[in-house]
Amino acid sequence: MVLLLRYRSLTINLTPLIPKSHKFHTLQSFRNPNFISTSKISASSNNPTTTTNRSISDAAKFAKSVLFIPPGVEIEELTDDMVLPGSNIVIGPFAGHSQIKEVEFVKSSARARDCPKDDRPEIAILGRSNVGKSSLINCLVRKKEVALTSKKPGKTQLINHFLVNKSWYIVDLPGYGFAKVSDAAKTDWSAFTKGYFLNRDTLVCVLLLIDASVPPQKIDLDCANWLGRNNVPMTFVFTKCDKMKAAKGKRPDENIKAFQQIIRENFKIHPPWILTSSVSGLGRDELLLHMSQLRNYWDQ
Repeated sequence: MVLLLRYRSLTINLTPLIPKSHKFHTLQSFRNPNFISTSKISASSNNPTTTTNRSISDAAKFAKSVLFIPPGVEIEELTDDMVLPGSNIVIGPFAGHSQIKEVEFVKSSARARDCPKDDRPEIAILGRSNVGKSSLINCLVRKKEVALTSKKPGKTQLINHFLVNKSWYIVDLPGYGFAKVSDAAKTDWSAFTKGYFLNRDTLVCVLLLIDASVPPQKIDLDCANWLGRNNVPMTFVFTKCDKMKAAKGKRPDENIKAFQQIIRENFKIHPPWILTSSVSGLGRDELLLHMSQLRNYWDQ
């Protein structure tokens, strides 16, 4: 069953994280939660007639609690169709060409200082070792073997850079948790991965992958909290949204709501989020469009 949720079905505090460091992060208007909306944004998908009767103040409160609004979006222009399906992300004028025409593996790095040294923006992909990270990369670039996939988690132990359209990087980071490596290797992984986050000036955003087919995992929450404490901008990418565990567990939408509730309780401001499936292609084009406006604004 393909999960097709619109942003209005998950109306909990979903406003973007305000980072403070790096070139992109210092442009705080992109992350400013003090935006307002218009009466065009309805309060409930079950009661669309309330849209025209809602005051600007009520509509603003609704938008402030739900939407990730980028710069360049005028209040009076904000409409439902500007929100990407299955997300809380508004698309603005910085969204541009998003399709991937060419991808090239550049190098693997064991240390952050060994990563490519140029000014191209990069978007890093991070998640638990079995979250479907490599599958998502392959889905985004429409190639089966761009990123290393395996039924055995923990195969990626290096920082891998892929050059996209000769203009920006997708960075495949080692998965955390469940990796079949020694304790020493895990310690080294933690050190060089954190070093990458804290010292990589060209880092635009981290896509933090969350498995929607299972309940919230402490290790994911710990990672999200660490990124938040260190002002590293992130987007939650819920994976495996086509799956539903039979006979046990909860549905993906229930797991997503539970995860977001925990984040709301621990974060003053909530990052953007989007639903995806590497199997069905759910969210692929929408995620690429979101990534394009992040890169384009960073590059100003």
